[in-house]
Amino acid sequence: MWKIQKMAGPSSVVLVMSGRLEADGLPTIQQAIHEEESAQNKVELDLESVRLVDQQVISYLACCEAAGTRLHNCPSYIREWIDREKACLKRERNGG
Repeated sequence: MWKIQKMAGPSSVVLVMSGRLEADGLPTIQQAIHEEESAQNKVELDLESVRLVDQQVISYLACCEAAGTRLHNCPSYIREWIDREKACLKRERNGG
C-alpha cells in the first residue's frame, strides 16, 4: 500500500510519497509526475515515508533524478541503491 500527497510551492510541486513503492504502482506514479510537470513547475519527490521499494522503482527514480527531478529526504538504503543503479547505467552507456 502506498500513497502520494501533493504540496505546491512557488516554483515546484512536491509529491510526498509514502508506503511500499512497487512496480505495479509505477504507472500511477509516472502519471502523477507527468500531470504536475510544466514549464513553471518542477516536480520534486519527497521519499521520507517510503518504507519499501523494488528494482523497477529504483530504476525509475534513478532516471528521474538523472533527468533533473530532485529527491528529498531519501532514506539511506534507497539513496545507496539509486546511486548504484545510476553508476550501472553510466557504465552501460559508456560501453563498459
